Amino acid sequence: MWLSPAEVALANALWVSERANPFFVLQRRKGHGGGGGLAGLLVGTLDVVLDSSARIAPYRIIHQTQESQVYWNIACGGSRKEITKHWEWLEANLLQTLSVFENEEDVSTFVKGKIQGILAEENKNKEAKDDGDSGKFKEAELKMQKLFGMPEEEKLVNYYSCSYWKGRVPWQGWAYLSVNHLCFYSFLLGKEVRLVVGWVDVTQLEKNATLLLPECIKVSTRDQEHYFSMFLNVGETFKLMEQLANIAMRQLLDNQGFSQDKDLPKATNAMKHASALKRDLDARAKSERYRSTFQLPRDERLDGHTECTLWTPFSKMHISGQMYVSNNYICFASREEESCNLIIPLREVSIVEKADSSSVLPSPLSISTKNKMTFLFANLKDRDFLVQRISDFLQRTPSRKLARNPFSPTAPVSPGTEPSPSLCSLTPSPDSASDSDRLFFSDETTPTATQPLMCIFRRDSPKELTPKMAKEKMKEESWNIHFFEFGRGVCMYRTARTRELVLKGLPESLRGELWLLFSGALNEMQMHPGYYAGLVQESMGKESLATEEIERDLHRSMPEHPAFQNELGIAALRRVLTAYAFRNPTIGYCQAMNIVTSVLLLYCNEEEAFWLLIALCERMLPDYYNTRVVGTWTIFATGRLPHPPSRTSTPYSPAVMTPRRRSTSLN
Repeated sequence: MWLSPAEVALANALWVSERANPFFVLQRRKGHGGGGGLAGLLVGTLDVVLDSSARIAPYRIIHQTQESQVYWNIACGGSRKEITKHWEWLEANLLQTLSVFENEEDVSTFVKGKIQGILAEENKNKEAKDDGDSGKFKEAELKMQKLFGMPEEEKLVNYYSCSYWKGRVPWQGWAYLSVNHLCFYSFLLGKEVRLVVGWVDVTQLEKNATLLLPECIKVSTRDQEHYFSMFLNVGETFKLMEQLANIAMRQLLDNQGFSQDKDLPKATNAMKHASALKRDLDARAKSERYRSTFQLPRDERLDGHTECTLWTPFSKMHISGQMYVSNNYICFASREEESCNLIIPLREVSIVEKADSSSVLPSPLSISTKNKMTFLFANLKDRDFLVQRISDFLQRTPSRKLARNPFSPTAPVSPGTEPSPSLCSLTPSPDSASDSDRLFFSDETTPTATQPLMCIFRRDSPKELTPKMAKEKMKEESWNIHFFEFGRGVCMYRTARTRELVLKGLPESLRGELWLLFSGALNEMQMHPGYYAGLVQESMGKESLATEEIERDLHRSMPEHPAFQNELGIAALRRVLTAYAFRNPTIGYCQAMNIVTSVLLLYCNEEEAFWLLIALCERMLPDYYNTRVVGTWTIFATGRLPHPPSRTSTPYSPAVMTPRRRSTSLN
């Protein structure tokens, strides 16, 4: 490729001239191509070990004049064919013109101007395709593609200096991590080692530490184990390998290719060893951790985070942690694990104001919500910039608040306010509500439940207080106290006490509300008002394989419960399952989804059950319901739900696990 003319101090050091004319010399670097002897072997080895080959191609063309001792590097090539093409162009287009000049200085000025003009034209054509990568990184990507025969579509993410253990011998070289492959190249004293491993073939990644290898990454495939060591930053390399392997597995399951995030802002200064893809992957990983921590919608992307303190009224003290800001949420996580987490949807924010700073409370920021809760943050490093970002997001946040019953389970309650009575109480009450109060009609014949089915089809409760009812009453009272101290709704302070109450079991009267809250389904529902009704309308009357399977299973769904012994419960179940199958044709309908949805409908209305089903199938247990039954293998092999990947081992090995029959257990 053509290069911006750069002066060469020693033209013949480590280079061999192959062709020459009065104005140009074509040279080959020692250690590349045939011959070279021991000196060539040493130069080739140093090029690989010191990464000089990423900056210096094996062939180049330099410009010189007869009386001048100054040389200018104007072109380089990774192969003889490439450099020969440039040489022939120079001979055909410039030699005759240059022979006319009398002054050698004018010759050099003309050559440099011509080369820079060619580069300007090339850059103009490539401007639309520019991805923000540095020149050094692009050269490394070209080298990877040529060394391993990769197509241009195969993008390099990052590359690292390391040693690959072939048998008992460490080979020093470079590991190239691309979107689809792990590659390694080494050239030592005339001998080459090349390795290409597809990420889809990787069955396990481990970060080991032994006496011989203090920091080593083991990459296991179905047939072989590969060991890499001597990384400058083994933690960063392992995390990137882990992420690329997981992306490859996701592509394999979804039959989709990798797509770069086009909306990611470009870095102002391109990093030497980092690509735009690496920056994209880092941003994705941070956003995934953010969404997972706070159970946020899948399209939520983290904008930034900063250290701060939060005033907690329940403990009367400031706790330190991190504030996270994204397009639709402000979140807080305490530094001490499970001490306090907080989620503030921007749709709920009414006022954001900067309070007066003091030595006791530096750089405070007050955020008030529509339900009269106020959160006080302090010790913000760049408060003005943060307020500006929040203001920008608030301007783009439409005021979309669902119209809902003030006595519904999702109605928020401020700390210090008596909680609203539950929509559905466990204590027996007269069946005074008329059918018109319980139902509305989406068409002339189909009844639709606007309340949880458990509230409509109440079972007779014993007149005396049984131990089970007493236990439920105690749970309800514990949660009422919790709501009074920590708030109620999305903006509740979530603490270790919250976790303890959840682990003890949720009272039946609050299950719908708390399921929606802690699963993040409530956020999804409020961000997409009318979505469920639209799906029901679109899918009505349409037939498919999924609807046939749904019809077969409708009357098998909790047939002993009165809610599913009549058309009201059956129709509600049909609409939710059909709407989900219409929304997600990849999953469609799978066995046992009817049982789970039936339970959701007992404690939630139709729309809430629909969003809870989405949270379960797409975020909390992805691939659990799947035609390939991949997601259940890990669960049944271990007897527990999968945990986040550890720092030292990432097993994801469908090849070594046996699928078993799926079952559904609801406590």
